[in-house]
Formats: sequence, C-alpha cells, structure tokens
Amino acid sequence: MRTFAYARADSVERAVDAQHAQQAGAFVAGGTLLLDLVKLDVMRPQQVTDISALPMKEVAFVDDDRLRIGALVTNTDLAHHPDVRQHYPLLSQAILNGASTQIRNMASTGGNLMQRTRCPYFRDVAAACNKREPGSGCDAMQGINRMHAVLGGSEHCIAVHPSDMCVALAAIGATVTLQGPDGTRDVDFGNFHRLPGETPHQEQDITDDELIVALTLAPPLAPQGAAYVKLRDRASYEFALAAAGAMISLDGDMIGEARLALGGVATKPWRCAEAEEILRGQPAETATFERAAEAALADAQPLEHNAFKVPLARQAIVRALRDATRDAKEGHA
Repeated sequence: MRTFAYARADSVERAVDAQHAQQAGAFVAGGTLLLDLVKLDVMRPQQVTDISALPMKEVAFVDDDRLRIGALVTNTDLAHHPDVRQHYPLLSQAILNGASTQIRNMASTGGNLMQRTRCPYFRDVAAACNKREPGSGCDAMQGINRMHAVLGGSEHCIAVHPSDMCVALAAIGATVTLQGPDGTRDVDFGNFHRLPGETPHQEQDITDDELIVALTLAPPLAPQGAAYVKLRDRASYEFALAAAGAMISLDGDMIGEARLALGGVATKPWRCAEAEEILRGQPAETATFERAAEAALADAQPLEHNAFKVPLARQAIVRALRDATRDAKEGHA
C-alpha cells in the first residue's frame, strides 16, 4: 500500500480548502471502500482528509415535506430513523438489504453516493479498465461479464453501479448539496451519477474539490406502498444480480402514482420513467406489472454471460410492484 498524508478537518470549509490544495487528495468518512481501493492500488491519494467529525449528521424535515439528510449520517442510523421508516420505507428497506451490519454502522450517506463499482477488472490493476485508467480499454467486454450491466453501458465501460441505497433514492427523487471553493450548489440526484459514454472515469457530477454536505429527498408519495426486491447469488452480504425498488399509491384498485428504479443491471441507479407511465391509471394487477417490466428492459443490451439478467430483472420488477401494492392495501407504509 502506498503511503499518504493524513489531515483531520474541523470544518467543512477547511476540508474543502485542504482538498482544493491537493492535486490528488481524497475525503474519508467511514472509509469502508476508500481504504480497500488504496490497498489494491486502485486509488492513490497523496493526502486523505478525515471529515468524520464534521457536523453533518442531522436528519430533519425542511419546508415541511422534504427530508434533509446530513452526508455523515450512517447507513444504520438512516435506515432506522423514524421519519425514514414512516415516510420513506423504500429507503430503509434498500439500505437494510445492502452490505453487513458492521459496514452499515460505518458507511455514510455521502460515501454511499460516491461508491465505486465492484467490477473485478476495475479492482485489478493488471487489467485494462477505462474507468480506472482512461484510454486503456475494457477487459470486461470480452471477459467474464456475468455481473455487468445490460442498461446504460457503452463500448468503453459496462461496470454496474453497486449501491442499494441509491436505487431507492433514484425512485424517490432527491437533491444532492455540494460545497466547494466557490460555495454550495445543488444537483438533481437523477443527474448526479453519469453514464459512462466515452468518459467512464467521470462517474459523478462533482469536482475533486467539492464535498457532499447533504441530501434532500423529494416529498413522499402519500399514501404509498413500498417494496425493495434484491435477487442475488446468496442471501447474505452479496451484491445484486438484479434489484427493483417500487413505490405505489392506489385509488381503489387503480394505480395513482408509481415510482420504479433498478439496481444490479445498469451503470448508474436506473429510474424507469417509461414503466412508470405505463403503470399510472392502470389496474394494480400482474398483467400491468408485466407490461411495465417489459418496458423497463426494452433497451437492454446483454452480453455473452449476463443475458439472464434481463428476465431476472423483469421478475424483480413484478415482485416489487406486487409487494408494494399489497403494502399499500394493508396500509403499512
């Protein structure tokens, strides 16, 4: 492992200033991924700035109907927060489906948004990876690509985005607040993660000297049913082969509003806008859910080893919509 300098920030402004002064620096909060990648020589920061003591741990409603979450709220605290469990149950479910209890106790909200792919070619410095080393190629294209994306990929990168929490955020809708040398700015969550295109190394709409300070959720559906379905090789501590997060509001047996997002199958958290349009105003029944699932995967481009993800994701969607409908009818949300 390469050596690096370490600094502990006592304010957001000083953390940003420290990062701005470095050509190759990194922030660390929980450190559940950064330190792994440093050990693997994938990330090579010259200085690591510790932000774990900064005052960014509040969860509170603003403007009466939008929940603002500090960037340093741990995944465990967020999943179990009473406002999240009551008004945003999909977010709680998704977080509790990710990682292990020990990692959730350390991992931060902001760090989860910045999570890097688990593509084995990205994590292997002997492999060609445009995300790690721009212009080097992508060994996954002709390699073992069972875990890779069927949506949102390009000829330069097909790495899957790994986060469960971000799937729920894509469905809910949110605003990411960043602070940099020139002040703060807000980025719509749907635009925060970038498609790989020709620049897969540019993963988020954030500069090297900006820091995530908060996340503000869109107003919740009311009333709503919610369900997160994660399909994986084993039930414990495993990344998704396909995942679906669904929220539904009902008017009798008809769907009022619907929100749907996918994980495990795309290069970024994947909002299914076309499927949502199909669901609105339609009967809350299996045939409707299946039409929505077909639309959600209509643009899928499977590779040699991951074609199974297309029908698997359709199954995840139907199950999530079915379970969300049941939840709405039972009034558990």
